[in-house]
Amino acid sequence: MNETRDLPGLKLRLEAAFHLKSVLEGKPFAPIAPDRLAASRDRALANRMATTALRRHGQIDAVFKQVLAKGVPQRAGILEAVLRIGVAQLLWLDDIPAHSAIHLAVESARADKRAGRFDKLVNGVLRSVQRQAEPFKALNGDALIPGWLASQWTGAYGADAVARFVELLVQSPPLDLTLKSPDPDLVAALGGQPVLGPTVRVAERDAAVADLAGFAQGRWWVQDVSAALPARLLDAAPGEKILDLCAAPGGKTAQLASAGAQVTALDISADRMERVRANLDRLGLDAQIVVADALDYAPGPVFDAVLLDAPCSATGTFRRHPEVLLHRNAQGIAERVAPQRRMLAHAASLLKPGGRLVYCVCSLEADEGEEQLGWVLANLPELEALEITAGELDGWHAPLTPQGAVRLTPALDLPNGVGGGLDGFFIARFVKKAP
Repeated sequence: MNETRDLPGLKLRLEAAFHLKSVLEGKPFAPIAPDRLAASRDRALANRMATTALRRHGQIDAVFKQVLAKGVPQRAGILEAVLRIGVAQLLWLDDIPAHSAIHLAVESARADKRAGRFDKLVNGVLRSVQRQAEPFKALNGDALIPGWLASQWTGAYGADAVARFVELLVQSPPLDLTLKSPDPDLVAALGGQPVLGPTVRVAERDAAVADLAGFAQGRWWVQDVSAALPARLLDAAPGEKILDLCAAPGGKTAQLASAGAQVTALDISADRMERVRANLDRLGLDAQIVVADALDYAPGPVFDAVLLDAPCSATGTFRRHPEVLLHRNAQGIAERVAPQRRMLAHAASLLKPGGRLVYCVCSLEADEGEEQLGWVLANLPELEALEITAGELDGWHAPLTPQGAVRLTPALDLPNGVGGGLDGFFIARFVKKAP
């Protein structure tokens, strides 16, 4: 990075640009860390810039086609990220006046050795966008979801559902929390709204997550309402030996441990499991932490229940992780199917007779969900389906499938009229037959 004068707001825009650049290159999005930007307000704005550019990626592509005759120059450092953030600011963010946004974008380009020679291009492109702001804001939102996915989802869920997906994509999702125990006073202090079971939704907040009521006391953890259902449907009893396979980030482990089960939490990532341990410590909960490949873990059929949250395409999380729409393709989804089946067979081998298995994926793809249920019933004779009922979902019928599984999509209406959508998930439950 070149030396640059200390313009107010420039550092956070550079962080946002470098962050966005790494996502455009295929890395997952992760919030900017405090060691990069100390002030929580600056981090929040930088993250919002990067995520808005990701949410509006398809529309920004359409803008580029109109204002960049030759496309975005390649091998130009952070240039593309600077341009995308600049367009996002001019059209969909209102943090500063347009002239300041353009000036800071130009200075951001100048601060990077490879992007600096394109400073006049940045200025010209963004001034053109400023002049055409209203028609650009009105660009068709159909471009926001890649065509192959939009076609696939339309076939599976209908055009109205996909239109709702688009609406949710461009919104910042609310914060869902799982309460350790029911507490109406805590819900009120959080400004939250009960959603389903122990989930509380906080639609608006001014404070960082760690500053919200009850965080320091370990009274809740962050977990989307959809992600809270698989552990709930496992119906853990005190003293049961339960294996949480692919456990990170640890919300399901916390649910099982808070039910009094003896939980073994396994994941292949040591770093992620350190965070799981830290979260359990904050919550005052305990679990045996195992860092290993799930397929290499073979203690025998010793568990009363296994929860398998299998590695998947994660297309159902696009509200919180819009980069999945950029990073996924049909081949990559197909390649996940066989490893998921190996994990299902291995999970079955770890169950005692009569033991329960819950399989879930945060995917909207039938290959990873409904078709896996069919595969289990056809290929793992030791397992039989254990129907999920509306009574286990507080009377919520909408997600139930004819096969007795759960299919959640972001477009589903939540109980109690709660808005803001939810992650896409598929959940199936099985029981191991006695020999």
